[in-house]
Amino acid sequence: MSIGLLIITHNQIGETLLDTAIALIGNAPLQTGTIAVAPHSDLKRITQQARKQLQALNQGDGVLILSDIFGSTPSNIATSLLDQPHIMLVTGINLPMLIRVLNYPHLGLAELAHKATSGGHDGIIWSSSR
Repeated sequence: MSIGLLIITHNQIGETLLDTAIALIGNAPLQTGTIAVAPHSDLKRITQQARKQLQALNQGDGVLILSDIFGSTPSNIATSLLDQPHIMLVTGINLPMLIRVLNYPHLGLAELAHKATSGGHDGIIWSSSR
């Protein structure tokens, strides 16, 4: 099974998260790509770039897209890609989510999307002083 991973975020958030995750776990076992959306990006050009990366990453088993804020421009670009078959989107990317995804490269698309969601959620811990 070979799921692709496309990260679409504001500025270089996705690239930085991916670089950090790779530094922590040693490699990226999934074929990955990132799209950085700057404040004044040409949205048509960025969307075309995202579609090209999506096609390159999809080896037949699908692509998981991770994005930052639901309803934001990067998320809206990602949502526009859902017209393709075997594509899933999880928003709210954080480092625990990305590491969880990279630790389960053997899973299918739906299971990997579930791992992304649970990893992101489980990575949020509230601590306080007494």
